[in-house]
Amino acid sequence: MSLLTKIQRGRTPRPPRLLVYGTPGIGKSTFGAQAPNPIFLPTEDGLDEIDCAKFPLASTLDEVTDTLKELRTQQHDFETIVVDSLDWLERLIWDRVCADFAVKNIEKADGGYARGYNHALGYWRELVEQLNLLRHQRGMVVVLIAHAKVEKFEDPEAPPYDRYSPRLHKHASALVSEWCDAVLFATRKFRTQSEEAGFGRKRTIAHAVGKDGGERILRTVGGPSCVAKNRYGLTEELPLSWPAFINALSTNQPNPTTQPTEETTHG
Repeated sequence: MSLLTKIQRGRTPRPPRLLVYGTPGIGKSTFGAQAPNPIFLPTEDGLDEIDCAKFPLASTLDEVTDTLKELRTQQHDFETIVVDSLDWLERLIWDRVCADFAVKNIEKADGGYARGYNHALGYWRELVEQLNLLRHQRGMVVVLIAHAKVEKFEDPEAPPYDRYSPRLHKHASALVSEWCDAVLFATRKFRTQSEEAGFGRKRTIAHAVGKDGGERILRTVGGPSCVAKNRYGLTEELPLSWPAFINALSTNQPNPTTQPTEETTHG
C-alpha cells in the first residue's frame, strides 16, 4: 500500500505531556493534584499535606518501572500520572548506573569521562517510553514535577546570563523537555523599579505583585530568565492552577481530551 494513502491531516488531540518546575513550595504538586483524577508516583517525601492518591515512596528505579507497568496493564480509573519529582528520580537512575558498574559515583561509571551520564540517558529513554505508552494506550495525562536550579547560559548572540532551568543533568533535561508538549516554569510575579541609592547611584528593587508574597504564575515561553516552551500557542503567563491551564489550552486546541479515545484503547 502506498504511503500516500496513509497521509493524515489536521490536529490529533491527545492528553498533554507537561514538565512543571519551580522553587520549593511554589505549588507544583498542588497543580498536579488539580489534574483529572491523578495518581502520584512519589520519588521524594513531600505529599503529606496534599489530598491525593499516591503510590508508596519509590526508593529504587525498579519500583518506578514496576509502578508504571502496573498502571499500563491493570484496570484502574486514574486519568493522570504525576511523577514527583524528576530530580529525585534522577538520583535513582544514577544509583542504578553505579550498581551496573560497581562504583560509588556516577562520574566513575564505565571508566569515567562522563560515560555514566550517557548510560543514565538510556534509562531515561526507557522511562519516557513507558510514559508514552500510558498516554497512548491508556489515554493518561502526564505531569512531571521538578525543582529549579539557576544555570549560566552561554548565549552565542549575547553575553552569558543566569536563568532558571529544571534541576536535571543537561542531557536528561534536553530529552524530557523535547518529549513534553509544554515546559512550564512556576514562579511568583514581581515588578521592579529603580530607586536612588545615594552618591548618584541607583538600585533595583523587586516588589511582589498580589498577596501572600506575589501572584503565583506559570511562564509558558522561554526567555533570558527561564527555560520554558509550549506547543499550544499559550500566552506567556498563566495563573498557577490546572483550571487556568486547561482553560487556556481549550482556546487554542479544539476539544482537548483527557479521556482514552477509540484509537488509544486498542494499543
